[in-house]
Amino acid sequence: MGQIIDGKAVSAKVKEEIRLETEKLKEQGIEIGLAVVIVGDDPASQVYVRNKEKACETVGFNSFKYALPAETTEEELLDLVKKLNDDDRVDGILVQLPLPKHLDDKVIINNIRPDKDVDAFHPVNVGKIMIGDYSFLPCTPAGVMELIKSTGTDIAGKECVVVGRSNIVGKPQAMLLLHNNGTVTICHSKTKDLKEVCQRADILVAAVGRPKMITAEYIKEGAVVIDVGMDRDENGKLCGDVDFEDCKDKASFITPVPGGVGPMTIAMLMRNTLTAGKAHHGIE
Repeated sequence: MGQIIDGKAVSAKVKEEIRLETEKLKEQGIEIGLAVVIVGDDPASQVYVRNKEKACETVGFNSFKYALPAETTEEELLDLVKKLNDDDRVDGILVQLPLPKHLDDKVIINNIRPDKDVDAFHPVNVGKIMIGDYSFLPCTPAGVMELIKSTGTDIAGKECVVVGRSNIVGKPQAMLLLHNNGTVTICHSKTKDLKEVCQRADILVAAVGRPKMITAEYIKEGAVVIDVGMDRDENGKLCGDVDFEDCKDKASFITPVPGGVGPMTIAMLMRNTLTAGKAHHGIE
């Protein structure tokens, strides 16, 4: 059986490193602050925001939560973003997505100052990732890189296949693998012979949002398999894009769902916030 990559353990290690660094900054009188804005009462978003608040507490950041009613106007939300851009206590700003339908995600994200955009969704930060000159990495792809690193796998020269081309995961994931000298293929709904393409992968990242789509016949013997999916199976049980039970004996390393990529996303958000805070206070 392949080794299970324990996202909780890797994330705890990352958060502990951040906590120690935050303590040292506090000794110099520097406090790090993350502002999280949530609009409406989407249950999944509420859970994510609570987890982010908890993570801030764990690493020693100040957490500023702004819970706005679902009927908040774009003007009101932009006004809050502007205040947070100008607020010296705030090093990072995160607007929880999805927003209610009458609000335009793009307009809101474009108004967050790039140096406080700890989700790395602003076009300036997206462009920097493209050219490899970045301050922040999108949290989920950055978490995936940490998990691959934890296996001791050298990405250089490896065949890397990313299934999914979203702006949040698929595209930046491909760029990060490329920056680490992987040979990268991005697959999507129009890819011909998807199974054959996946079978070439030394490192397979599934981020397509289809429950248990990747079965053992998609996987090369000994591949590292990272499952970004957060889906529900036919019984309503949480699962990933990879059929874990079917694939675990064929992969050399594999992430479970839950407990794989999920915990890493918030750990990387904490790292981005620390990076933003240090830059804000002129610390290398």
